[in-house]
Amino acid sequence: MSEPLRPGRRELIAGAVALTAAAPALLHASTPVAAPSLKGRTVLITGASSGFGRIGALHYAKLGAKVIASMRNLPRPEAESLTAEAAKDKLDLHLVEIDVTSDESVKSGTGKALEIANGRIDTLVNNAGIGITGPVEVQDMDATRLIFETNILGIQRMLLALLPQMRGAKSGQIFNISSQLGRVIVPGGGHYSATKFAVEALSEQLAYELVPHGIEVTIIQPGGYPTRVWQNRNVYTGALSKRSDPALLAAYEPFTRGMGTEDGSGRSADPADVPRAIAEIMAMPAGSRPLRRAVHPGAKPQEAINKVAADVQLAWLGGSPLGPLIKAVHD
Repeated sequence: MSEPLRPGRRELIAGAVALTAAAPALLHASTPVAAPSLKGRTVLITGASSGFGRIGALHYAKLGAKVIASMRNLPRPEAESLTAEAAKDKLDLHLVEIDVTSDESVKSGTGKALEIANGRIDTLVNNAGIGITGPVEVQDMDATRLIFETNILGIQRMLLALLPQMRGAKSGQIFNISSQLGRVIVPGGGHYSATKFAVEALSEQLAYELVPHGIEVTIIQPGGYPTRVWQNRNVYTGALSKRSDPALLAAYEPFTRGMGTEDGSGRSADPADVPRAIAEIMAMPAGSRPLRRAVHPGAKPQEAINKVAADVQLAWLGGSPLGPLIKAVHD
């Protein structure tokens, strides 16, 4: 990170894991800054062509961060308009091409991002993701591979590319965008919940493993927001519906009736809620950031599950040799 490291909760706990004689000292979280400054930070975002990614890129840059916004299929109009808006406000915002479904694209794009950042990216926002709806049996292997390639393997590719330099610096932040549907399930939602449940598990495991390296992980769990995710989802879901056996679609009425027609109408919450929450967490002192943050002005059904899951982890492993790692993340 750009700010100098000071001994904190996680560093002390990591020492305990290394069997030092000193007991870990747990520090309580400080109150977040109301209007955070992100000066000195370098943030890389995936999926910045629209929605949370685009809004976030501009928001973090306006708060003083150097932002490297990535998207696939450059050049494209979304990239041109984002660059123009950043230039209008004289923001430190740069664009690189990254398709998270491609090993080569991730390697090339993160390499360029590290060059722009002079070798140091301290914050990664894994925002790229897709949805494909419909019953599980209707999800053919093409749809299944695509959503897992994007929502799960895409995150893994980005982690493999950027964790080495974070570990070398002994600091860093990773935000993985999950969903309410990473904890609760709506029938007919395709493999979206399956991938977001996987995001939750991958992220939590990673958070424990990175404690000794001073790197923190936060899972963002948005509710439904009026972004282009609905229109983009319709493209994939509509194509799936067209190539599906009509008899199979009929077997799963009413779940298949509206496949490819959801437009997100009726959702009026402000998508900027998500970047604002991420910026607030970025500005928290190292060692005090939450593992999970539910974001939506309406119902947050996942919060009860979040609490139970944390309690179970602490009860199960808190007293074991892994206890310092578990407590570092959940306390």
